[in-house]
Formats: sequence, C-alpha cells, structure tokens
Amino acid sequence: MTRFIFVLLWLVRLLPLRVQRAIGSGVGVLAFWSIRERRTVTRINLQKCFPQMEPRQREQLARAHFRAFCRAVVDQGMLWWSSPERIRSLVRVEGLEHLSPKRKTIVFSPHFVGFEATLSRLGLEFPVAMMYSRQKNPVFEAQLIRGRTRFGGIMLPRQAGIKTGIELIDAGKLYYYLPDLDFGPKRSVFVPFFGVPAATVTGLAYLARTTGAAVVPCVTRMLPGGDGYVARLYPAWSDFPSGDDHVDARRMMAFVEERILEMPEQYFWLHKRFKTRPAGEARFY
Repeated sequence: MTRFIFVLLWLVRLLPLRVQRAIGSGVGVLAFWSIRERRTVTRINLQKCFPQMEPRQREQLARAHFRAFCRAVVDQGMLWWSSPERIRSLVRVEGLEHLSPKRKTIVFSPHFVGFEATLSRLGLEFPVAMMYSRQKNPVFEAQLIRGRTRFGGIMLPRQAGIKTGIELIDAGKLYYYLPDLDFGPKRSVFVPFFGVPAATVTGLAYLARTTGAAVVPCVTRMLPGGDGYVARLYPAWSDFPSGDDHVDARRMMAFVEERILEMPEQYFWLHKRFKTRPAGEARFY
C-alpha cells in the first residue's frame, strides 16, 4: 500500500501545482472524517489553545488544517522527485542573507505544514543536517530519508542523541532543528503555550550554548492555489541562550505563538502537543 501511494505521489507531481493543491484539499476532507484519532486530537488542541473562539470557528479551523496538511503531503512528490529548478520555483526564500557558510548556524523551524519544502530548498544551497523521528513503516522511513537527503543532506534519528548534533554543527552543517513539539519529559521544561503548560525540550538553548552557533528562526508559509511556499528566515536571535532554560523555552514558544496567529491553519495541530502533563494533572487525550 505504501509503495502504491508513492507511485500516486510521483504521478501527481507532474500536474500543475494548482491541480495538486485541489487533490490535496480533497484528500484532507476525507482524512478529517476517516482518521478519528487525529481529528479528536486536533479538536482538543484547538479548544485548549483558543478557548475564547466560537466552537464553529474552531471546527472550521480544524478542517482547514487537515486540508493544508494534506496539500503539503501531496507536495512531497515534487520535493522527492522533481528537479532542483522546480523546487526553486516552488519555494521562495526571504532572508537568505541571515545564513552564512562561515558561521555555525541552527535553523529553528517550527512545525508548520511547509517545513519539508524549506528543508529541500535550503538543501540546494547548504549542507543541511537534521534529526528525525523513527517511523513504524520501514518503507516510508527509507523513502523519507532518501527524499530529505537527495541533495546531500544528513539525517540522524533522535535516538542518536544530541552529541551527534553537536558534532554536525561543529563540522559546519546547517542544522535544521524542529524542537517545538512534545517529545516527552526528558530534557523538557513546562512553559505556557497559549496559556497551557506544555512540555518543551531545552535542546535549542543547549545546542546554541555548547556550539556557539547562531539561532536563525525560519517559518514556512504555504501560499494559496498554485503559488507554492515562502520561507522566511529571521535575523539571528541576540541574547540567546540566556542561561535560564525556562526563559529560553518560553521565548521559543512565544515566537511560535506569534507565527501561529498569522496562519493558524498551518500549524501541526494533529500532534499531541499536551501529551506530557505536570505531575498530578489529568491527561488531555
């Protein structure tokens, strides 16, 4: 079944982007109603983060997220198999001057639906390294690694530990880091995320402190219709890390909150962001 899906993605990538997006939106509608667990997770996340929003608005936002997420999934076919020229036309980069091969850099990329597009685009310009979560399906995992490293990048599983990431940064790799989800209690602190305590890893501050690397935030916006993506690189953070893990983790999540409010349907609401709870607090999911 997985290989059949890959064949479909390979074929769909040959269509105009506007048609691909229409297909992705249709898949998103079907996914919303067929994947009950993720639909429930999305609804809970939105209710916790936006309690002041009308229920009908939250439901519309949940459905819009599924459509955006599945449009990005369909776009994977282009990222995995299309030419570098098409990827350059698909993803416009703003703020590329904030990156320099002469400076150790961590690209802090929150989990918006377009992060894969930016990963591929930056791989055309720099040697990129990133961590990934192991997948249950070995066929999918193998293709994910091939797709993400097709321009010479490096992928390492989270189980490899942070030491390997430090070595890659010190070796001059552009480190593409996505630390804004709930990765469990280990090396995490609880900081507010839209007012809700959320377990947040302290790895971004630790890597920056250990390597002396600059932290350059990067957010990817999926544009409407056939207009592709815009990846915006922000100026490197000053006074980071501060030496206080809670302060640094909160700064990271405050930045994510600000960007979410600009395009709320494009954040990873399907993820169990509040899976890890403070001691004594009931589970959300």
